[in-house]
Amino acid sequence: MTTTDKASTKDRLLDAAAELFYRDGVSIGVEALCRTAGVSKRSMYQLFASKDEVLAASLERRAPGYAAQLQPGPDDAHTPRERILYVFEKAEKMSVEPDYQGCPFLAALVELKDPEHLASLVAREAKEQLQEAFRTQAELGGARDPELLARQLMLVFDGASARAGARIEKLDGLTTATATTLLDAAGVA
Repeated sequence: MTTTDKASTKDRLLDAAAELFYRDGVSIGVEALCRTAGVSKRSMYQLFASKDEVLAASLERRAPGYAAQLQPGPDDAHTPRERILYVFEKAEKMSVEPDYQGCPFLAALVELKDPEHLASLVAREAKEQLQEAFRTQAELGGARDPELLARQLMLVFDGASARAGARIEKLDGLTTATATTLLDAAGVA
């Protein structure tokens, strides 16, 4: 098998894992994963030691794209306040997509329940990066307590993501309004 074949097999596994784990949860079996990817179990185990490694690798691979979807580009928002609100506006837009199931990293953390699980470590890192982005912008915007504000914004983001992903809440500007209230109370210009 050539390197190109291995990369192709690996890509198919990670693509299938991202789709299945997000849509159906982390309890998907190896057989279903391999069937969806069009690879044998033997091929999977040549690339990954376990399904847990596949899950972690799929989350790790997804993290930069997910962050890019949420974070404003250099021309999208100018002030720290606008950069924070942009994240909530994007989350609201994403939440109305038919296949939206909430934040994939939060879903993995909730389902796994084991903070030391390999995939939990990857998911937690993705969540920490978003919180750090909020903290940085809060500090730049003059927040009285940037760390507290970042934690509050994460609660709003994760709660909205979970409720919208479960289809029990339509965000319709709700998260942006809530984030605006928090920014006002924290003194972010």
